[in-house]
Amino acid sequence: MQKAKTMSSTTHSPIVALIGRPNVGKSTLFNRITRSRKAIVDPTPGVTRDRHYDRVVWENKGFILVDTGGIDDNPEDAMVQHIRDQAMLAIEEADIILFLLDGKQGITPADWDVIDILRRSKKTIFHVVNKIDGPDKEVQLLAPFYEMGVEELWPVSAEHTYGFAALMDGLCAAIPSVEGDDITLLEGTVKVAFFGRPNVGKSLMINTILGEDRMVVSDVSGTTRDSVDSLVTHGKYSYLFIDTAGIRRKGKTTEKLEKFSILKSLAAMSRCDVAAVLIDAEEGITEQDTKVIGYILDEGRGLIVLVNKWDLVEKDKKRQEEVMAEVGRALPFVGYAPVLNVSALTGYGIKRFFPVIGSVFRQYTANFPTAALNRLLQDAVDAHSPPIYKNKRLKFYYTSQIGTRPPKFVVMTNSSKGVHFSYERYLVNKFREGLGLDKVPIKLIFKDKTEQRAKSGGGGR
Repeated sequence: MQKAKTMSSTTHSPIVALIGRPNVGKSTLFNRITRSRKAIVDPTPGVTRDRHYDRVVWENKGFILVDTGGIDDNPEDAMVQHIRDQAMLAIEEADIILFLLDGKQGITPADWDVIDILRRSKKTIFHVVNKIDGPDKEVQLLAPFYEMGVEELWPVSAEHTYGFAALMDGLCAAIPSVEGDDITLLEGTVKVAFFGRPNVGKSLMINTILGEDRMVVSDVSGTTRDSVDSLVTHGKYSYLFIDTAGIRRKGKTTEKLEKFSILKSLAAMSRCDVAAVLIDAEEGITEQDTKVIGYILDEGRGLIVLVNKWDLVEKDKKRQEEVMAEVGRALPFVGYAPVLNVSALTGYGIKRFFPVIGSVFRQYTANFPTAALNRLLQDAVDAHSPPIYKNKRLKFYYTSQIGTRPPKFVVMTNSSKGVHFSYERYLVNKFREGLGLDKVPIKLIFKDKTEQRAKSGGGGR
């Protein structure tokens, strides 16, 4: 194994934080940008107590958007200092800041406090004046805000979309296009990110694999605050290992810095091909472990479950059986994921890790000829007839592959709404079996043939 290179991660998705005093429209703008209703919108100041975040892709630019509580100095609210601390951390850790002001109220003393903080931050800042409902309101309502002495104001109405497109164009222009990692990656390099709760052994695991102390290893939870990358060549193949901060249960993320470590861990998921999730063999799998795996499933990444600290239960056969049964019960929705018993401390089971990564990655990036896919679909339908839907037998006409990472297939049918989840599961299993995709997620997308004909301009011939 060749000597590894190590670097700090600079290719994570940029973090964009919404900052401002209470009730200026941050949550409304958050919902507008994320096209969701995830943030609670309420006129009562302080509704957004902690940060809400979501991954956003806009005009081929990806970023993580964070909604924060309003910065205020109300001495009657016991939560004010907590909210203020959270917002201050958002300013510290964000790459870009959207500073929202209320166009109808003008600049308040609380706004000037935030302006002073932002000036010291040296971050890219968009001064967004919200509640401007149209161009006729701009001249009158924007005038007071020029006192800030900033080069550009962004008038918007988060509720009615005025100025929103211009703001998003400006934001996307400020997000750099990622050309690649700080170190040159060979073609075919497999990117593997390590996830798990704090102190489960992620850094020690990478150190053991690399054969040298590349990561900071400590018994104190939360040592790894950001993603750290190691490039290593093993045999004929090149790997980029990404060590991430531990993801705690939401209720236990009391340290301010730890909450942003969660964001950066989630951002690392967008960079990897294969996610390795470490589980503590002594403690067993937890609800938080399953949530992390759920994030990975949502991202469509390859998955390997590493039951670490196996040395602590190596003489306890009963505990070994219990922990493996727990893993099986907790993860029925990712039954395809390989599960390895390992020990980062002793090196037990580590030799099996590279071959399993190879198997997962080959399946994750596999392509299949259309003719073979259609034979597979026809055989599956012949073996188990599709159900009746609205007095008609479901028909499946043809299938083709439309993507990899993970493998994705479109299946044309006479009624996509009529495909029951049980028959979809049957087809997924048949595709897995027929294509040898037993270690990765796969996606079947059902589309109506009539819709396809309409889109392509097909007439009644």
